[in-house]
Amino acid sequence: MSVPELAHLEMLAQVDELAGRLSRWAEDETPWEPLSRGRALVRRLLSRMETLRLRLEAPLVVATFGGTGTGKSTMVNALVGRECTRSGRQRPTTTRPVLIVHPTMQIDALGLPTDEFEVVRVDSPVLRDVVIVDCPDPDTSEAETPGSNLERLHRLLPYCDVLIYTSTQQKYRSSRVVEELSQASTGCRLIFVQTHADLDTDVRDDWRRQLDPHYRVPDVFFVDSLRALREQQAGQRPSGDFARLQDLLTTQLAASQRVQVRRANLVDLIHAALEHCRHDLASHWPAVEQLEAALDEQRRKLTKSMSDQLRDELLLSRNLWERRLLESVTQTWGLSPFSSVLRFYNGLGSFIASMSLYRARNSAQMALIGAVQGARWVYSRHEEQSAEDRLARVATMSFDDDALREAQFVIAGYARTAKLDPELVEQSSLDAMRDQAARVEGQFLGDASRRIDSVIGQVATRNTGRLTQAWYEVLLLAYVGFVLYRVGRNFFYDSFVNRVPHLTIDFYTSAGVFFVLWSGVLVMAFTRRLRRGLQTRVEQLAEELAGGRMAHGLFPQLEKACHDIDVERNRLEAIADSTTDLRARIARAPTLGSAIAPRMDTVTAGKP
Repeated sequence: MSVPELAHLEMLAQVDELAGRLSRWAEDETPWEPLSRGRALVRRLLSRMETLRLRLEAPLVVATFGGTGTGKSTMVNALVGRECTRSGRQRPTTTRPVLIVHPTMQIDALGLPTDEFEVVRVDSPVLRDVVIVDCPDPDTSEAETPGSNLERLHRLLPYCDVLIYTSTQQKYRSSRVVEELSQASTGCRLIFVQTHADLDTDVRDDWRRQLDPHYRVPDVFFVDSLRALREQQAGQRPSGDFARLQDLLTTQLAASQRVQVRRANLVDLIHAALEHCRHDLASHWPAVEQLEAALDEQRRKLTKSMSDQLRDELLLSRNLWERRLLESVTQTWGLSPFSSVLRFYNGLGSFIASMSLYRARNSAQMALIGAVQGARWVYSRHEEQSAEDRLARVATMSFDDDALREAQFVIAGYARTAKLDPELVEQSSLDAMRDQAARVEGQFLGDASRRIDSVIGQVATRNTGRLTQAWYEVLLLAYVGFVLYRVGRNFFYDSFVNRVPHLTIDFYTSAGVFFVLWSGVLVMAFTRRLRRGLQTRVEQLAEELAGGRMAHGLFPQLEKACHDIDVERNRLEAIADSTTDLRARIARAPTLGSAIAPRMDTVTAGKP
């Protein structure tokens, strides 16, 4: 197998692989309107691709295209060497498309709607590998209505492989014809011809400057069709640019080139359709991004509100959690001076009650003290029960219905702006969110006490390190050491050496008071540290619970749709990039032009 054959097979394999990727991309349904339109366009493109593949071996369909009086029909007559169509320069003479074929041509193989054409068979060398279509004029004054010339023109252009665009010195700037060409050029090779060389000035340089921003123009022909026809009728070969044009059709568009031309047309058609899809999706994507930002904002807003409610509810039991926290700290530190002070502070109520027993003088006082102790025990049990009840309320706490409805209303507006199916918002109903809350409630209630104990254990561990304990022990014992030093110096040194009297009871009383105050300062500093740590962890627990209720998102179907849209956009971008690379590498006839950047709003009109 030769190298060109291998390259040809490799290129066909790449086109097949591209078609497969497009087919897989277009087969899924989507709630996003722009993506749905893009997939519908790709599905139509795939059907068009199959038509082109079936016609790879059929002769090329070459159509003339140009304004009224530009000499299309005269040029066709000159190309085939005889008068087979009516010509005129002042008004439209081609009202029904004329299909000019070789007598041996089986026109059914072309796939053309032959009932729409006037078929003319001519034995001409130029028709051995191509068929020629003399199209209606696109700048006729009639509107595009069913059965009109323009309607016929738009219906037959998708079957054309090569367009010969004719113009004159007066009409090459015609906006109507240029607009029609922008629709027709997608998926076609272009040949630009300036006619009436016998009458007009050569304006090809200026015409090329007009075309360059939109089309690749390797060559522009300047022909005198009437002269070329007379030369052929006289048995002579045409001269000038007409000879080059005729050579292009008979040699460069021969059978060996038709696959190349149609393959290039096919890739151009895919590229134009994908560029249209990319442009359409990109123009609507900012609205989807705004929707995603609104979803995040509403999620944060509701999560913050729920988290604050949960935190406030949990912190109502802060005194109980603090006592448990101090018990955990003292158990970790064991018997030490500062730990003993913390134990005394934590059990101060019980200590006062027990001391009051020693002051009881009769049975009535003993009974009163016992009643007070019983009341304290009942209050403690009630406090613990209240803490458990609060955990239950925290687990059943739900989002406010009014806030949820407000969020639903806001998101529905963004979804409509983004052209997403409104049912995605309605599916995220309040009942669905309550079901999610119930699942979180069951998970939370199963280990509520364990989670609180875990919070207390974490805070205690974080605040009972050796350095922390050493710091508070040193601060406490520093005062005790100072008092002992002062007493010892007075007793062993000042009283014997300096004859200073021993310290009185006032000193010891003051020292005891200041010890209590100093111990209280240290205890308050340490408990404040514990309180801050406990509050931080309780807030984190509230955020975890609120976040658990939002684990699947505020509107899970809508969020999933946004994620899927982003994935599909990226898939389309990858396919479009591959098409661009293939388009740059594919072999194409060097003398034929093509559209560089067809207008995005007219791409779909070019091909069925």
